[in-house]
Amino acid sequence: MTSPILVAVFTVAYLAVTVWLCRGLKLSARNLAMGGLACALTLILGSIMIPLPTGASITCGSWIPLMLLAVVCDRRLAFVSGWVCGILAMVLIPAWQPVHWAQIFVEHLVCFSCLGYTGIFGTDKRWKILCGGILAIFIKFWAHVFSGVIFFSQNAWDGWGAWGYSLTYHISSKIPEGIFSLVILMILPLGALRKAAKGASRV
Repeated sequence: MTSPILVAVFTVAYLAVTVWLCRGLKLSARNLAMGGLACALTLILGSIMIPLPTGASITCGSWIPLMLLAVVCDRRLAFVSGWVCGILAMVLIPAWQPVHWAQIFVEHLVCFSCLGYTGIFGTDKRWKILCGGILAIFIKFWAHVFSGVIFFSQNAWDGWGAWGYSLTYHISSKIPEGIFSLVILMILPLGALRKAAKGASRV
């Protein structure tokens, strides 16, 4: 009984805080275009999966577009775009089809939108972006783990239990992919991309 309560508290707290952080967002034509582009790239890259021996998989950089959107444009736009991605993924990516309606809230509405937290500490210094990226990966990892414990415990390996299975399964995939995404993000010319995005908004 403890696991469902823990997951419910995590999900409600996350959604409440994130919705509050989205206050004041204006969905201008430029924001809609940037968000749509990030969603498209996320879903395309998320469809290309590299399987791992544990049964998990790593995508080809699907985390990066939303993380980049949070850093270059607006974290609030990344949150909203992440929610859109979570809904579209159910239809467009077979691996993201929910097995229960509650999974949509625990996993789908968290694991994409949380990448917007990459910009939560500011974007003027790379160490701030790094801290935000670590927080985003932390939230994403635990959302996947909680979903695995609640909705996929029947897939647990013999003798592992729901928690052991879900932790090992997602450590093998989400941590390497998170590190890869952060490394790529850190080596991108973020200043130049930010200037280009601002210049596009004046055209």
